[in-house]
Amino acid sequence: MASSLNGEENPAPTTPILKSMEMQQQQETRQQSNGEQYNKNINISGEGTEYGFCGICLMILSGFIILITFPVAICMCVKVVQEYERAVIFRLGRLAKGGAKGPGIFFIIPCTDEYRKVDLRTVSFDVPPQEILTKDSVTISVDAVVYYRVQDATMSIANVENADGATRLLAQTTLRNMLGTKSLSEVLTDREYISAGMQTTLDEATDPWGIKVERVEIKDVRLPVQLQRAMAAEAEAARDARAKVIAAEGEMNASRKLKEAADVMSESPNSMQLRYLQTLTAISSEKNSTIIFPLPIDMVTSLMSKK
Repeated sequence: MASSLNGEENPAPTTPILKSMEMQQQQETRQQSNGEQYNKNINISGEGTEYGFCGICLMILSGFIILITFPVAICMCVKVVQEYERAVIFRLGRLAKGGAKGPGIFFIIPCTDEYRKVDLRTVSFDVPPQEILTKDSVTISVDAVVYYRVQDATMSIANVENADGATRLLAQTTLRNMLGTKSLSEVLTDREYISAGMQTTLDEATDPWGIKVERVEIKDVRLPVQLQRAMAAEAEAARDARAKVIAAEGEMNASRKLKEAADVMSESPNSMQLRYLQTLTAISSEKNSTIIFPLPIDMVTSLMSKK
C-alpha cells in the first residue's frame, strides 16, 4: 500500500530461470565478440564484403548459366543438411553474409560458391596417457576423456584450421599443466575439482574456435609399482597399529569390568555360590565327556580357616 501511494512499484524478483537466461545471453555475446576480435584479418560476420568488378561479373555470368540450364542446374544449386549439421558458405573465397545455413534446404551458386559441413553433435575423445611429474616429485600416468561440441560453425571453420585436432592437443597440454601443480594426494582425492578446472580452462581457450567443452573426466591414475608396494605396506602397518590399539582398549575395559565384578562378589559371599552353580549349568548343557566333582564352598572355607 505504501509503495502504491508513493507512486513507486516494487520490482519483480528475478527468478533463477531469468538469471540463467541472462548469463547465457551474456556468454553468447562475449563469445561472439571474442570470435570477431580473435583474428582481425577474418570477417566472421560477412558484412560489408566487396567482391570487386570481376567477382560481380562472374556471379552474373553464373546466374545466366543457371537460367539457361535451369532444369539441370537446379540439382547443383539445391543442397540439404541434416538437423545436426550446418553449412558454412564461401562465395568467391569470402564468407557469405548471414552465417551458417541449415538445417534443411539452402541454395548455392555452383561456379562461385563452396560450402563445408560442420557437425554440431557432441564428440568425445580419450586423452592419451600422460607421464606427469607431480608437485611432490612423483611420476604418474594419467588419462582423461573430454566431451565437446561445436556451438558456432562459422568460427570453427574460419578461426582454426582443424578444430578437432587443436582441441585434442590443447586437452593434453592442459592435463599436464593442471596436474603438474598438484601433489599426489590432491590428484587422488580431488579428481572432481581438477576436472572442473580443466573444463573451465579448455572452454575459455576454445571459445574463439566456436567450441564448447561440456565435460572433462579423469579416467585413471597409474602409479609406479614400487610406489604401490610402499603405499600398500604403509596402509597395512596403519591397519595393524589400529588393531593393536583397539585390542588394548578392549583388554583395559574388560579388566575394569572384572575388577568391578570382583568387588561386588566380595561384598556378598552367596554370590560366589550362585556363580559356581551357574558355571555348572553352563557346562552340563554341553554334550561333552567332562566329569565334574562338585566341592562345597563351605568345606573349602572351613579348611582354609583351620589352616
